[in-house]
Amino acid sequence: MRLQRLQLWLLAGVAATAPVSIFASEILLALAAGAFVLRLSRRLARLPATAVDTPLVAFAVWSLLSACFAASPAVSHADSKKLLLLALFYVALETLTDAEAREAVLHSVLLGGLALAALMVLQHHLLGFDRLNHRPPGFLGHYMSASGVTMVVLVVAAARLLFAPPPSPRLRDFRVPGLVMVAVAVVAAFDAAGPGLWPTRLFVAGLAVLAGHLSLHPGERAAAARAALPLLVVPLASWALVVSQTRGAWLGAVVGLCAVAALRAPRLLLVVAAAVLALLLAHPKELAGRLTVADASSLDRYYMWQAGIDMIIDRPVFGQGPGMILTRYPSYRWPEAPNPRAPHLHNNLLQVAAERGLPGFVFFAWWAVTVAATALAAARAARGERGASAAAAVGSLGMLAAIFAAGLFEYNLGDSEVLLLVLLLQAVPFAVARARPAGAPA
Repeated sequence: MRLQRLQLWLLAGVAATAPVSIFASEILLALAAGAFVLRLSRRLARLPATAVDTPLVAFAVWSLLSACFAASPAVSHADSKKLLLLALFYVALETLTDAEAREAVLHSVLLGGLALAALMVLQHHLLGFDRLNHRPPGFLGHYMSASGVTMVVLVVAAARLLFAPPPSPRLRDFRVPGLVMVAVAVVAAFDAAGPGLWPTRLFVAGLAVLAGHLSLHPGERAAAARAALPLLVVPLASWALVVSQTRGAWLGAVVGLCAVAALRAPRLLLVVAAAVLALLLAHPKELAGRLTVADASSLDRYYMWQAGIDMIIDRPVFGQGPGMILTRYPSYRWPEAPNPRAPHLHNNLLQVAAERGLPGFVFFAWWAVTVAATALAAARAARGERGASAAAAVGSLGMLAAIFAAGLFEYNLGDSEVLLLVLLLQAVPFAVARARPAGAPA
């Protein structure tokens, strides 16, 4: 029982710190995986079989084979260590089968997302991150990672509001989220005074401890924080996405929100459309110059994709190798491309096919279709219902819709912060299905 509680504490810490620190979230994931393995060895838990086991294993094995045939196998194998993050899916699946644990972990995601969105807004309005070449990265190393995580958090919070709306909030319900936002403001103040890592490190550690504490003590304070979180996250994350000036995340957020709205009530699609129209009519300066496909960034993506197709044609079986696009791109770059180098191809599908060959792409597509079908089945089963399980299932489907839509123009699964949230949230529909009583409709 103690190991099970420790595993939940650590997983809640992973969920809360993924939006603010990849280092902390990976350390906590390693500890959570260790606790899970120890429980398995003592027969206190079992490793569940799922429909994604085969494509995940096949994708991992083929990725390692691709690394063996890369131009620089050592570099490619080093990049393949990201495959270890796949362990999160199984740790989360076993943990989230319990409804109370599932609620604790999902609200931990919102807690971390609230901190990220708050810092992005402060950076934009107070710290000078208000230009296209100087966008707010939040706690993360790059604005693209920050916008991708914020997009996911927004969709999950919106599903929570629509399918498990909190009771009428009281002022005291906002004490814990308010404390987090005050701490974020303190971190921003230290950042403005000069570079310093200790305030951020202390904040991340405190956030992990807070998430773990709330997960193990589901009392009045935890219930109050859970009620307030979606109400704060939706508007704050929405504006953080706007000021990020990241068009792929905008597209993904709209698609994800439409998926959530359509499952709740098709007429809510009109609300999403009205919100987008109102934003376009208001035309804040953050949108100026971004609503176009004729800029240098869009043009560069076009030529990146052309180069990616050439890479696939040249090495269709094993590809260039994981992590080799940056090195190999100059050899395939089209002369018209604005930038001489590219760390990736700004498209999930092309990136996987170019790095791992067509078999790797098939395994990736197999995984994507399987998780999407499972999430859709869980969301459709919850359609018309209201409650935490429905909100969790629909939020998972909305997240996948957002990730796949944004992934047409960005290699968002290459960001470990985004990938952690995807692996965590994709476990939700499988966990809900495991928790469903025997004989209940699937």
